[in-house]
Amino acid sequence: MKKSSFISLEAVAGQENALSDFLKHGAEIVGSTEPETLLWTAVQSPDASQCAIFDTFGSEAGRNAHFDGQVAAALNANAATLVKGGWDEGVVPNIQNGSIIGSKVGTTSTDVKLAMWIPLTAQEGKSQQLANLLSMGAQMVTDSEPQTLYWFALQLNDTQFAIIDFFADQSGIDAHFAGKVAAALHDNAEVLVEGGWEQGVVAGIQQFNVLAFIDR
Repeated sequence: MKKSSFISLEAVAGQENALSDFLKHGAEIVGSTEPETLLWTAVQSPDASQCAIFDTFGSEAGRNAHFDGQVAAALNANAATLVKGGWDEGVVPNIQNGSIIGSKVGTTSTDVKLAMWIPLTAQEGKSQQLANLLSMGAQMVTDSEPQTLYWFALQLNDTQFAIIDFFADQSGIDAHFAGKVAAALHDNAEVLVEGGWEQGVVAGIQQFNVLAFIDR
């Protein structure tokens, strides 16, 4: 896996269930029509107002094929009804394409129930150091966090990064935040991340329930 995309979607009021149902059906379409989409997941915030799609690809061509595919076309056709702002204002501006700079890919995708999204902005001149820390984090997670089922570190642009990870239950999340990667990020956040630990890391954390998860 080399490329990724993360798309946040705010549901139109009263259409929260309809949007989640649409995304669940989208997983079936991806599974049957997009061999180059290696991982695809749809998630929803606990209050159901926010959804997101995260997917990974082996190449830029695979990502392009996804955005030219049936799920993207269906989302375009239904966005005016389901997504606040519609396609042009509610979907397209919220697409964050990235490169995967570190990952742990699990073998128990059916157990995935919860997800965490953590956006990070590098301090001026510290992008490479933050990228290095996140890249090393993949091995820490692999070696010491069996309850972290999937973990990805992403570079979105020159200064924007993110972590997205997946768990079976809250105990996995708790173990992750008590683990080595969280400790390393905590110890280095004041130097590497705008806002430091509290405002630059913790304040941006979003937790989601997983609606659908496909891993090839």
